[in-house]
Amino acid sequence: MIGTSTQGSSAHESLARAAHDERAGVIRSFYGMAARLDRVGFGMLRLGLVIVLCWIGGLKATNYEAEGIVPFVVNSPLMNFFYHHPAPEYREHNPAGGLNIASHEWNETNGTYVFSYGLGCVIVGLGILIAFHPLFPQVAAVGSFLVILMACSTLSFLVTTPEAWVSGPGNSVHGFPFLALPGLLVVKDSIMLGAAILTMADSAKTYLKRIVLRPSF
Repeated sequence: MIGTSTQGSSAHESLARAAHDERAGVIRSFYGMAARLDRVGFGMLRLGLVIVLCWIGGLKATNYEAEGIVPFVVNSPLMNFFYHHPAPEYREHNPAGGLNIASHEWNETNGTYVFSYGLGCVIVGLGILIAFHPLFPQVAAVGSFLVILMACSTLSFLVTTPEAWVSGPGNSVHGFPFLALPGLLVVKDSIMLGAAILTMADSAKTYLKRIVLRPSF
């Protein structure tokens, strides 16, 4: 009886161990597959940057987008010199930072559209530079570095733009950490900042590898 009980216990332990090993094997397979997706991830990250930059840059040619960035630019000490009217005036003409057809003439004299068109060309250009990675990774690395600078400039709007935070009468909360819609749009650039750092490093590594592998005569 004791021998039969011992054999049954051993068989049960063997089955449990086999089931555990099978589960562990499945888990290892999953993590192994995930680890091999790093190159796919970098490719998608770079493609996403190119698409976002070209798309957003292209939209800068539209009036509604040009008027929408006025609160950010006019309140920024790094960029307000691009506009011709001082900061308080835009609230009368672009109260929500959006489309305001009646104030089109004011925006024209402010330089709103000219600045936005130029900014859009720059942003699209950055996207194109990053897209050069397969052929000229050194160029793509420079493009990513410039996006890092752009993202840092954009994130500074959280400090300089009053409209980035909830404020005004009737609100039960205000200021940090309660972001208004403009602030929510800006804070997402922290993701772009991280993506640009990664793609810059990856493009730089690719360029250095090609230099090492390049035959010398």
